[in-house]
Amino acid sequence: MDSHASLFQEGFHWMLLARTLEEKIAALYHAGKIVGGVYLGRGQEAFSASMALCLEKGRDIFAPLIRDQAGRMAFGEPMIDTARTYLGSALGPMRGRDGNIHRGRPSKGMPAMISHLGAMIAVVCGMLKARQFQGQSGTVGATCIGDGGTSTGAFHEAMNMASVERLPLVIAVANNQFAYSTPTDRQYGCRDLVDRAAGYGVEGYVVDGTDLEACLEVFTKAVSRARAGHGPQMVVGNLLRLCGHGAHDDGSYIPDELKATDLGRDCLKLARQRMLNKNWATLSELEMMEAEASEAVQQAVAQAQRDPLPDPAQESWQPISSTWLMETMTNSPFHTDSKRA
Repeated sequence: MDSHASLFQEGFHWMLLARTLEEKIAALYHAGKIVGGVYLGRGQEAFSASMALCLEKGRDIFAPLIRDQAGRMAFGEPMIDTARTYLGSALGPMRGRDGNIHRGRPSKGMPAMISHLGAMIAVVCGMLKARQFQGQSGTVGATCIGDGGTSTGAFHEAMNMASVERLPLVIAVANNQFAYSTPTDRQYGCRDLVDRAAGYGVEGYVVDGTDLEACLEVFTKAVSRARAGHGPQMVVGNLLRLCGHGAHDDGSYIPDELKATDLGRDCLKLARQRMLNKNWATLSELEMMEAEASEAVQQAVAQAQRDPLPDPAQESWQPISSTWLMETMTNSPFHTDSKRA
């Protein structure tokens, strides 16, 4: 199997694992086993996984959002982190705190998600500038946002900064046609969402977000150009959220006519069929992958359900990233202490 086929197969693997895991998470939510919101990336897996696969683990920065389960795992997040966070385990990355979606591991290049839309772009910009101050180069920072989030002030401010500073930033805009229930024709007046990139002096791309192969091609180019010094890159993936805004929402406001268009295609089914058509996998191999994904999810959830819950009497309430933060500050050229003064 050549490298192109191998990358596609890896993308499909993470898409399948994310879909299987999120279906289990949704079932647990409806059974009353999960407290808080559940937001699924159904229909967005190809776009999310592609971006993460084009980044370099241990070198780059990836700041995913709530629908980026596929990208999170493709970038190296263990499945058990997801299960433990949703189920409130004291052994999870956030130790059973900060809701059930604000997980991250900054020391691994994945900052914890901030719910306020647009906020993660500025966070990644700050992380990139910090590395520049430390004399590090070659790092690409990537983050995701939805079409609705591009209308926020935080998005504008961060995009403007990234452009002025020529930061190696890649922004994936999942244009899923709705900001919660507000359609795109009530969100922006430009012809196409990618037109906003030109206003910031940013290179922009449009891709069919349901097509894994196309997404891998575009993100490979965008990440490469960002790393080569061409400044921020914005990739708009056109797709449709194949569920409501959250597990609590039935998505009844999405017209059936829109679901019947190419936007409403299921990226996982398309990728599966392409693997068969191109002889990159046999039917039995795909069925084995699906069975293995199901088993891995069951094991992760079962482990998280056996974990201890947080004990307020024993909790230090120290931020989980405090060690990473202190190390970063100590290594900063702007840091001074009694020994260095």
